[in-house]
Amino acid sequence: MRKSEYDFYTDEQLTELLCQEDTHAFESVYKRYFPMIYNFSRKMLQNDSQAEDATQQIFVNLLEKMGKVQITSIKSYLFQSIRNVIIDLARNRKIKINYIAAFKEIYNKGEYSTETQVIENDLVRHIEKEIDNLPPKMRAIFEMSRKQYLSNKEIAEAEGISEQSVKNALYRAAMRIRSRLSSVLFLNLMWAILWINKNR
Repeated sequence: MRKSEYDFYTDEQLTELLCQEDTHAFESVYKRYFPMIYNFSRKMLQNDSQAEDATQQIFVNLLEKMGKVQITSIKSYLFQSIRNVIIDLARNRKIKINYIAAFKEIYNKGEYSTETQVIENDLVRHIEKEIDNLPPKMRAIFEMSRKQYLSNKEIAEAEGISEQSVKNALYRAAMRIRSRLSSVLFLNLMWAILWINKNR
C-alpha cells in the first residue's frame, strides 16, 4: 500500500487532524493501529472473528466521533475503547455461546419445528425493515454486498470510493441493524448475526 504524507505524521499531529474531522488522518491511524489493537484483542478474546469485529467496532466509533470528542492521546483512546468492548463481550459471551451451541444442536438433531420457522421468518422481516431504514448510500452498499454478492473492490469501483470506506459502511450498517433489534430477539436468534456478517 502506497504511503501518504499522513503516514509520517506523529500521533499528536494525527490526533489534532482527527479533531478537525480529517478522514485521511483517520485512514493513517487505522493503518498504524489496527494490527496492534487487533493482536491485543485477539490475545484477550482468544477468538479471531470476535477480535476483528471488536477492533472494527472501535474504529467505526472513532470515525463517527471525529470532531465530537476531545482526544489527547490516540493510542490511549483506542486501547481504552477496546478494553471496554472486551469487557462488554466478556459479560455476554457465556450466554451467547451457550445459546448458539443449543441452536446448533437443534439443527443437528433435525428438530427444526414450524415454531422455529415462524421465529426465523419474523427475524428476516425485522432485518429487511431495518435494511430499508438505512441511509440511502449505506443501504445501497449493504445490498450490493449482501444481495448482489459484489466484492468490496467491485463496490468501491462502482461507488467511486475506497475499499476501506466500503468496509466501514458495511460494518456500520450491520451494527446499526443489530442495535435496532430488540435484545430478546437478538439473543433468541443469534444465527442471524452469521447472515448479517457473512463475507465481511
